[in-house]
Parts: sequence; C-alpha cells; structure tokens
Amino acid sequence: MSLDLEAEYNNRARVPEHPAIIAGWAKDAAAYREARPPRVVRYGDGERHTFDLFEAGAGPAVMFIHGGYWQALDKSFFSHMAAGLNALGVSVTVPSYDLCPNVRVGDIVEQTRAACTALHRETNAPVIVSGHSAGGHLAACLLATEAHVPAAYAISGLFELAPLVPTSLNTALRLDDAEAEALSPLTWPGPEGKILDAVVGADESSEYLRQSAAIVEAWGAEGVATRYEAIAGANHFTIIAPLADARSAMCARIFELVKR
Repeated sequence: MSLDLEAEYNNRARVPEHPAIIAGWAKDAAAYREARPPRVVRYGDGERHTFDLFEAGAGPAVMFIHGGYWQALDKSFFSHMAAGLNALGVSVTVPSYDLCPNVRVGDIVEQTRAACTALHRETNAPVIVSGHSAGGHLAACLLATEAHVPAAYAISGLFELAPLVPTSLNTALRLDDAEAEALSPLTWPGPEGKILDAVVGADESSEYLRQSAAIVEAWGAEGVATRYEAIAGANHFTIIAPLADARSAMCARIFELVKR
C-alpha cells in the first residue's frame, strides 16, 4: 500500500487542537517578552531579518529556529522557548526569516546562516542551533555548513524534502525534484566530529519518525555523534513545550550541549 504523503505531512489535520496550542504560544511568548525584554539584533536588510536575543550570560548561545513549513509564523510566537535555558544561564536567540512563496527555501537557508553568523559575532562564542519542524531542517543545514556550530538539537525536523513535492504544501514552496534533493541535509556529507540530536514526538506520523531516524543513521555512519529519541506522549505541536521548563530533560540535554 502506498503512503498517503498528504496525510503524513499535514500536521494541522493530525492535531485538531492545534489552533488553541498556537494561540497559547503567542500568549506565552508575549508575556515572556514583557517580563524579559530581548535585545533586537538586525542580521540583514529585510523587514523580517532580525532576531530577539534573550541574554542570560556569556558563553555559547542557543538559536531556536521556528517552524511553519517555511511559509508561516515568526519569532513573536516563540519567545518563551528561551525561558528554560535562560533560567539555566544560557542566552537564547529567536530569529524571524522571510517566508515562501515570497522567497524560496534555499533563500531561507541563507538567511538563517546570516542570522547565525550575526549571533556568533554578538557572543564571540559557538552557537548551538535548535529548531522545530522546518526549523529542524534549518538547524541541520547550519550544523553542516557553519564552522561555529558544533551541535544541533533538531525537533521534529524535515531532512528529506522530496516527499513534500507532490503535496499541497508545495504550492507555496514551489520545490522541484532537483531543488528538493539539493536542500535535503539527509543527502549531504555528515559534518564529522559534530553532534546532532534528532528528536520527534512519538505520536507524530510515520514519516516524521522515519526522517529523524534516517538522518541519525546516515550522519552517524559518517562520523557525526548522533542521537535519536521519540518522546512519549508528544505530538508535532506539544513536543516543544519542555523548552519553556528549565527542569525538563530537553533543556538539560541542550544545556549539556552548550557546556561541551
């Protein structure tokens, strides 16, 4: 039986309560920004080319890259994703970037590279990249290309873009087969000597589980210290909640990556 790729990748249909979850993100993010105003840093010329830097001490910072299939949301929904690590003394930045169809996925990769370089300049320290969904894809891209990124923590990431080409998601992405292949970190050489955690909600689709397991296997065979984890009871939207809790296992693991 062939896989229904439309169903596999339609996370909003899989989680009917997603509107309330996303509304909760916006509310919690606004409250965190009010309580702890970030420093806004510009990394490019565009309106969306800024990141919010929630400073909490010197040393390596974490960049959290939001998801939305490269075509939705912005940094204002995710400020509270800095809360857990901030409480542990780690600075966190949350960037915005341009969205498809106004730009292409490859343009977004370049924008996040620019944001990462700007953060490295601000902190004069390595950057640990984390990202959710499309942000997990971008985190893997940065791990593979940026010398100042020693580790990535990809949450529900997309590492192979070819399965998206025949779905309705591609209306905005406009990927052709060659572009999808070129922008798939799964097909890139693994960044030997670096660290990649690929975690995914145990309640997510089989394709999301497969994608995280696949990059762990492929890059692990090429000298990357990889780790796969399916988090029990988590779906595509609830999986990032532990980032707001300094006592969570997720924050503890990212803190460990920072301290390395």
